[in-house]
Amino acid sequence: MSRLQQARKAYETRDVEAAKALHAPEAIRAAIAPEKHEEERGKYLSDAVYGASDGIVTTFAVVAGVAGASLSPVVVVIMGLANLFGDGFSMAAGAYLSGRSEQDYQRQEREREAWEIQHFPEGERQEIRDIYAQKGFQGEDLERAVEVITSDRERWLTTMMREELGIIEERKDPMRAALTTFFAFVAGGTIPLLGYLLAARAPGLSTHPFGVATAVTLASMFGVGAARSIVTHRPWWRTGLEMLGVGSLAAAVAYLVGFLLKGLA
Repeated sequence: MSRLQQARKAYETRDVEAAKALHAPEAIRAAIAPEKHEEERGKYLSDAVYGASDGIVTTFAVVAGVAGASLSPVVVVIMGLANLFGDGFSMAAGAYLSGRSEQDYQRQEREREAWEIQHFPEGERQEIRDIYAQKGFQGEDLERAVEVITSDRERWLTTMMREELGIIEERKDPMRAALTTFFAFVAGGTIPLLGYLLAARAPGLSTHPFGVATAVTLASMFGVGAARSIVTHRPWWRTGLEMLGVGSLAAAVAYLVGFLLKGLA
């Protein structure tokens, strides 16, 4: 368990002694490198979790709608796969374009700040002074803070980005985020279709493919929802039940629409 995970656990249990131990100088120094590594690995975790969540919910809604219309299992699989890859690609493209747009915006703002620091250093230095004065720095402490920050151009730029513009620069690769979203969406969305494949292979289940798909999907919904707690840091059972409820409601609506419109098929 990383120091960050221990800190969250100490907070949730209000364990003051454990939190105190985690804030000892030696504990902080020992955790700096591992925490940076954990942050690097966790950059794309939210893309994977939310991609899988959307995949399983949207595909099950399509399956439920087609099943409600009493269409054949073959149609269910065809519609499910079409939705799976179509929506998966759409989500991946959206993640990529969103990431690129954010990076372009951040780069543009950073270039503007760099230009202002180069041409109007005193004005930018005064902005740093005003920012830290608002934080409570005064006198020699304030001037020393300004001197330290403005003595390094990259530190100066980063400070202006965060403190003046409120921008924390994203280091996530848009293409990698898009691919993570796509594969997670496909992996999650395949689950409702597996129910039909299982029913096709087991003679005893062949008469109830939608029931099999529903049982498999609801269990998976709870599991994927529980996995969201890794990102949201909320209780796993709560995020699991939350997704189970939302996914079930979406499927119920789709099933009802398919049932009401089945005469048109």
